[in-house]
Amino acid sequence: MTSPASDDRLTILLGCDTFSPDINGAARFAERLAAGLVKRGHDVHVSAPNTAWRKAPARTEVIEGEPVTMHRLPSMRLAWHEWLRFVWPWRSKHWARAVLDEVRPDVVHIQSHIVIGRGLAREARKRGIPVIATNHVMPENILDFTRLPASLNRVLVKLAWADAKRTFGLTAAVTTPTRKAADFLESTIDIAGVVPISCGIDQSQYTADLSPRTENRVVFVGRLTSEKQVDIILRAVAKLDPALETKVDLVGDGDQRPALEALADELGIRSRVTFHGHTTDEVLRGALTGASVFAIASIAELQSIATMEAMASGLPIVAADAVALPHLVHEGENGHLFAPGDVDALAARLADVLTADAAERERMQRASLRMVEAHDITRTLDTFEALYRGDALPA
Repeated sequence: MTSPASDDRLTILLGCDTFSPDINGAARFAERLAAGLVKRGHDVHVSAPNTAWRKAPARTEVIEGEPVTMHRLPSMRLAWHEWLRFVWPWRSKHWARAVLDEVRPDVVHIQSHIVIGRGLAREARKRGIPVIATNHVMPENILDFTRLPASLNRVLVKLAWADAKRTFGLTAAVTTPTRKAADFLESTIDIAGVVPISCGIDQSQYTADLSPRTENRVVFVGRLTSEKQVDIILRAVAKLDPALETKVDLVGDGDQRPALEALADELGIRSRVTFHGHTTDEVLRGALTGASVFAIASIAELQSIATMEAMASGLPIVAADAVALPHLVHEGENGHLFAPGDVDALAARLADVLTADAAERERMQRASLRMVEAHDITRTLDTFEALYRGDALPA
């Protein structure tokens, strides 16, 4: 990554409803974006929830190895969720004004239309500060955090998308990680010109092992929540030929973990399933390098950074044929797709990978490595820099 000349240096404010120490795709993207922009010489600030009900003074935090100025806002934890915190919605514009007064950014880049991003978009627009918005949200992401009956959930989603349309209408550009995700957003809230920009990944941070495997290991990385449908993976593994002695690594945590542990017991595979929980990047990358195949059954992925990490680790992928996952997984090339929720189909595709000969497996591994190159983080940063400056987008 190259640094811009000093007169090209921008003051950039990222508005994030979820950020470190949260562990999810939107947070990880924002962290990598912030660090990448700092490395290019920009002055980067992040407005995000604090881990307590108080405003923390602006301070420098090391994010992905780079110094980022954090503005942590008073937030409350959702009582029935393990980590989700939120700023009171009716205070979002108040805190937006306070942060904008302090930072005086050249551009605001919001990572959601929910609370912090909503307030920043409205206040920045009043001041003539350009706003870029990135959408990471699917309806399933919202519903996963409520305990409302289905009828009220439908009303909530309708209201959320109506508010999203109003918020995105205040911006200079709206982006989302893939073309499929852009099509979804355009059709859902009737807007045009959504720009697909990959979340990006630094492939050099991951290690591929192309040598023959001595054991069969299925790995999943992500939150253990209902939208991820991790139970489908466990049920599929339980259907595999016992002679394969397939082990499972689940890297991540979430509210579904107790239910998944009970399911593993019920299926008789608990001794072969490792729940790693929240762990270090080193453990995560080691689990990917040592796996035989990456499995993802999620029905709510606008891109899936975890899948890209697996591709960068040289893994064949077996993924649900849902939303944006087919953008990353090409049937028969770097892995296989299966109908969402179809346990038998997932089991069959896992068996195809686990029983493939060495040459076939290596062919899929090299395809994953080749295909993930299109998602290099440098291209992502180039494109966002162009949007921030109002320039033509790079080809």
